[in-house]
Amino acid sequence: MFLRNAWYVAAWGSEIGAAPFARTILGEAVAFYRRGDGGAVALEDRCCHRALPLSMGRVEGDRLRCAYHGLLFDGAGMCVEVPGQSHVPPGAAVRAYPLCERWGWVWIWMGPPDDADPALIPDWWWMDHPDWRVVEGNGATPLRMDCNYELITDNLMDVSHLTFVHASSIGAESIPDSPIGTERRDRSVRMTRWVLDRPAAPFYQAVGRFPGNVDRWMITDTDLPCHTVNDVGCAPVGAGAPDGDRGQAVEFRVLNAPTPETATSTHYFYARPRRFAQDSARMDEIFRTRFDAVFMEDKEVLEAQQRRLRAAPNDARIDINVDTPGIAVRRLLRAAIDEERAGAGSRLSFARN
Repeated sequence: MFLRNAWYVAAWGSEIGAAPFARTILGEAVAFYRRGDGGAVALEDRCCHRALPLSMGRVEGDRLRCAYHGLLFDGAGMCVEVPGQSHVPPGAAVRAYPLCERWGWVWIWMGPPDDADPALIPDWWWMDHPDWRVVEGNGATPLRMDCNYELITDNLMDVSHLTFVHASSIGAESIPDSPIGTERRDRSVRMTRWVLDRPAAPFYQAVGRFPGNVDRWMITDTDLPCHTVNDVGCAPVGAGAPDGDRGQAVEFRVLNAPTPETATSTHYFYARPRRFAQDSARMDEIFRTRFDAVFMEDKEVLEAQQRRLRAAPNDARIDINVDTPGIAVRRLLRAAIDEERAGAGSRLSFARN
């Protein structure tokens, strides 16, 4: 169901403070808090004494005290104090999860701690590059999606749905008629679609004010288990975009990190770095409001899809051509999970795009 030897986004950095809070990741309840030095801590959200969630407790310096009988745990998950007795019982500990803060997010490693390598976190360098302006998704909080996380990846790898789900913003009638390319790698899949010499979609026309037709690109990379970058934009016809010249383009990225909560629910983290109008507060607001609306349109569709799948899981379904990239991701993920379960382990490699 889940690949555990991987990093997942657990929270926006701003979500974690001195007071503990709870979040379920891959079906596991986790308590988060910050130490006195500002470092983030993630512990199993269950006291090893009588199972009260540690997220109900209080932070004392660098440690977390259970709200039931006062057991005190350090950042490594070890119980260091039991009120009313001088000795801590053997085995008094809870699981501690490796964390790494990068790109404005707190990433959590769900596999064996000794395998946690920060170099395996996706290189989403746009998030702190001076040439790119970042608008945080959903007000720097995860968007809860009542659907399986793989449905989100399917959605991101299939841009033909833009024509029908997002007709008033980023959709265009020309998208389904443009061919797609699928490139399979060891731990990732790339989907490429160019729409050449066609009218700009409503959103692009609003922000780019193009006098004529445009060349539009949609290049989507998904790295296992579920980290997707949409490289998207358009430029005037003849400006050289298909040859790599984006000097006259409206260009941005959408960074997507749908972290599984359970088999049918997801914490959806996303952000939108752009490389145009970087100093425009108006453009910030356009990206904030219009794109959050786009994500809410996807939320409505994907949650309805999940409800139908839950009600009739064995009903027959077909595949069509636009499913090819998403199917490729699913097959890679299944193979990685099978390998992990077989005990061989799974290490992920991410290349800078």
